[in-house]
Amino acid sequence: MLYITRRERFSAAHRLFNPNLSQDQNLKEYGKCANEFFHGHNYKIFVTVKGQIKPDVGYVMDMKKLSQIIKTQIIELVDHKNLNIDVDFLKNINPSTENLLIQFWGRLAPEIEKCNCKLHKLKLIETENNYGEYYGE
Repeated sequence: MLYITRRERFSAAHRLFNPNLSQDQNLKEYGKCANEFFHGHNYKIFVTVKGQIKPDVGYVMDMKKLSQIIKTQIIELVDHKNLNIDVDFLKNINPSTENLLIQFWGRLAPEIEKCNCKLHKLKLIETENNYGEYYGE
């Protein structure tokens, strides 16, 4: 089994907020990330695919095709958007790194499987100090 990874980037605004909590409770739970005027990040997403080398082409998956899938399924929908307001597939979801990873997985995995590969891991970097990884479990 071989693993290949593609990195893409996007910028987006969001607010961590639970509508079932008061503003004071949200501020206590999420700190400045609960700012009612939102805040932004320059995200990096790493998409790792696994599979066997296809003998006729010499690679697991065409990286241009992988990039195209990531761009159409994720980047074009979230880049320079407000994740709380502008992104249909994130409606009513608190856009934490963890929740973004789960939603992104659901969009990417079926498309990657059409290319006779499997999505192995997503890594989403929110800041230089904070990131999450998800293996679809």
